[in-house]
Amino acid sequence: MVYYCLDSTHKVRTNMHTNFRSVLLGAGFAVALFLGYSFRPVPQATQYTYRQFSTIESVIPGGLGRSRVIISDDESQEVGKDLLNFYSLAGINFKNVANNDRVIVDNINKYTAEGWELYQVTAGVQSNDKTGIFLTRYLFRKPV
Repeated sequence: MVYYCLDSTHKVRTNMHTNFRSVLLGAGFAVALFLGYSFRPVPQATQYTYRQFSTIESVIPGGLGRSRVIISDDESQEVGKDLLNFYSLAGINFKNVANNDRVIVDNINKYTAEGWELYQVTAGVQSNDKTGIFLTRYLFRKPV
């Protein structure tokens, strides 16, 4: 606020006083803002334990392939469950594909019911002209 007075010195002092008050108020606001963000609690990173199972499905004509689910339990022992082969002598066996899907989904449901979160799925394929392997890894995690 500026007061007009016949004395020009008084006018300059009033303007300086108003400007100083504005600067002081702005600096106080900046300090309050800095302190408000400086002393917030730091979020703690969640620790997880992990579990994985893998499916290996072979594609070999005539039903000669071997397909399995490999599960590593808590003691790192491999537990395998047989899957049915994609192929039979007549070609692709869709009942076997459906059965394998059911086995895989049952394992996923079992782990999620135990509190595990399906965190990542990674798939890979290796093949040549007549044979191949589908490998899928299912990684689960649970807070410690």
